[in-house]
Amino acid sequence: MKIGDAAMNHEISRRSMLAGLLSGAGLVAVGGANAAYAAEELSRGPRRRRVLIATNEPWGTYHAAPLLPEAARLGWEVVQLVPDRTGVKPDDPVQVATLDAVPDADLLVVTGAGDWPADCAERLRRLPLVAASLAYQQPVEAPRAAEFRGRLRAITASSPAEAQVFDDYLGTRRDITVVGTPQTDNLPEHVPEPGTVLVLTSVTKPDATGGAAPGAELLLAAAERLAAAGKHILVGLHPREDRTLWDRFEISSVPSVQAAARAEVAIGIPGTVFPVVAAVGVPLVGCTDPKLQIPGYLLSVCSHTIASPDDAVAAVADAKPVSRKVLYEAAGPIGGSAKRLFKVWRQRGFRD
Repeated sequence: MKIGDAAMNHEISRRSMLAGLLSGAGLVAVGGANAAYAAEELSRGPRRRRVLIATNEPWGTYHAAPLLPEAARLGWEVVQLVPDRTGVKPDDPVQVATLDAVPDADLLVVTGAGDWPADCAERLRRLPLVAASLAYQQPVEAPRAAEFRGRLRAITASSPAEAQVFDDYLGTRRDITVVGTPQTDNLPEHVPEPGTVLVLTSVTKPDATGGAAPGAELLLAAAERLAAAGKHILVGLHPREDRTLWDRFEISSVPSVQAAARAEVAIGIPGTVFPVVAAVGVPLVGCTDPKLQIPGYLLSVCSHTIASPDDAVAAVADAKPVSRKVLYEAAGPIGGSAKRLFKVWRQRGFRD
């Protein structure tokens, strides 16, 4: 049906007809916008698909950033929901919106079941909902997962092992589509510089965006031991880490995955980036503080784990790359991950 069709026997206003088309296309006007306003928006031309994302780290746009190239290729918009703009950097490439000014959208993606994603799911009940694991969780059902899991049209995870953890976390007991991680879609060539060790930090001090992981003192001491043994320390900072803790070493000017191209070995507090660094071909050593709870698949990509800085030099010297089988279980398929993820959203998330 074309908007300009003249063969109509009923008198239907242009605005009413556009509103009907909007509803039929599954384009939901949220944030208080009414159907007439949305119809006017459609009358100005087709709107791009828009996906809203809500994460357990409300201002942590670094989880959405790897999705931007594929979104641009498809002509989609990815917008991260934030409680307010206090934690948003002016030069952040990820678009953000608050719940009191939500743009028209086609889909809401939750990457966890913390308070913020659950609040967003409750507020935007008219939007189709999917869940995507973009950062690791614990294999324990989240207290608020039951509030929205019955609405989930699809669930994705990076790898088979992560899918099992995400299933336990959501308490869904259903199929989860493995898509890989978009961070592996543009891996650098591994050209290690002799003697260079990449230190992968976590977050030492919690903030409004999210919590912290124990083990910073262990990792700092391990870095000192390695430097004393003649290694060049290259630090890959977590986006929320305190830079001043590490400024005695070279801090990478590029993200940790790109920095991994320079490293013979990486050592750090196991986290979401570990399987991605392993996919670059870098052997990994994990620093495991007794208080740190880590899913097994993140530990599986470590050639060695240490609980004392005194073991760092020997562990780094003996570290070897992970096998393909273990890598697949932890990281999933390498390359084309964003395409697979957006395909799931398009086929199973959007309204017909």
